[in-house]
Amino acid sequence: MAPERLGAWLDGVADRHGAFDVTVEGELLRVTCADSTTLELRAPFGWEPGAASPLTAFTVAARAPRRAGVLLVRRGRWAVGVFDGADLVVSKVDARQVQGRTAAGGWSQQRYARRRGHQTDAVVEHAVETAARVLGPHLDGLAALFAGGDRLLVDTVLGDRALTGAAPLRREPFLDVGEPTKVVLLATPGQFRAVRVHLVEPHERR
Repeated sequence: MAPERLGAWLDGVADRHGAFDVTVEGELLRVTCADSTTLELRAPFGWEPGAASPLTAFTVAARAPRRAGVLLVRRGRWAVGVFDGADLVVSKVDARQVQGRTAAGGWSQQRYARRRGHQTDAVVEHAVETAARVLGPHLDGLAALFAGGDRLLVDTVLGDRALTGAAPLRREPFLDVGEPTKVVLLATPGQFRAVRVHLVEPHERR
């Protein structure tokens, strides 16, 4: 859920399920309503209770604009960006051809497999270079790094020594994206800024 919608949505929960109590469990906010409906809320960048009520502190933290990096990698294409809140500050999207599958067998199939392997290695190498160039100047100010696409390729890219400063900033959720185009990159704040909500109503426990 978009953090800007959280307050109005919780008002609606109270209207439907009655007044609620709030408890804090680490970074998790647990809400228990009068009719025993429960909600678990997790902020996108983490938060800490302060002098205000836990619900107020959580809502303020969820809405706060944070600087985040995004790395998207799929076979043959990758995108890297830095966002301030939902606004894209800097980005680079690139592609490199990877040999498609072949129905041929024997030596021909093995040759294509080797070629695809070399081309995939080249994709990883270039994605590492792009990520280091785009993310490097902003590492000190990044609150988190979110990744998406092909998890194995992402893990390989972030495992490179050139990105040792970026890898520890990685945070869930893993972004569900298609081909890493500029349009897809621009849409990622809808995922990484979202408050994750798990709601269980009384009838679902029976």
